[in-house]
Amino acid sequence: MSVKKVGVLGASGKVGKEINIILKEKGLIPFLGVYSNNKPQDYLNIAQDITAELAGQVDLWIDFSLPESFEKFIPKIAKYNKPIVSGTTGITEQQKTLLTQAAKTCPVLWSSNMSLGIAVLTEAMEAFKKIKHFDFQIEELHHIRKKDAPSGTAITLQEKLTKVIEKEIPAPLAIRGGGIFGIHKVWAMSEQEVITIEHQALNRRVFAEGAVFAGLKLAGRPAGLYGMKDVL
Repeated sequence: MSVKKVGVLGASGKVGKEINIILKEKGLIPFLGVYSNNKPQDYLNIAQDITAELAGQVDLWIDFSLPESFEKFIPKIAKYNKPIVSGTTGITEQQKTLLTQAAKTCPVLWSSNMSLGIAVLTEAMEAFKKIKHFDFQIEELHHIRKKDAPSGTAITLQEKLTKVIEKEIPAPLAIRGGGIFGIHKVWAMSEQEVITIEHQALNRRVFAEGAVFAGLKLAGRPAGLYGMKDVL
């Protein structure tokens, strides 16, 4: 499947604006920007709702909206059987079932963190199988305006680590302050040594680039639910 026209949910958000820039750099068309409040710039079409006339022309959907918009729009765009990449965080388990439903008709990729570095870090945690007897802790830092704590990424890392070491660990430590884009640390500790794996996001562009990368890799794949590891 060839991707030309891209629809972005949450187009006026901070990551949504970055996606617009990256699409143009890659020769793709920012075709439809869907927004809630502030009108996005530099899209061929902008709208606060999704109409069949515009949506039917979209080749790829990228979603960085709010949970309420996610719940409203994911079922709508799934009807068009085009790839969907979503990086919306703070969604409930019930809202996540919308992804499963959408994946019955189109390829869907959701990730709490779209950076390729976090995807690699997640896979690297498999090595902790060899030191299950260590103590473990996940720590995350974000800017003061981030609403969800712990972050969606920290929760995903926690779920992965718990599965790898086959035991429960303390809840992630969430720190909020300043303008930190995102720092995630995985601590493995014994009486004699400490291992720390850390990832830092230096800007929001990393999330936008990861989403576009994932969308282009997802195009042409069969319907189903995918993760970042599937497109690396």
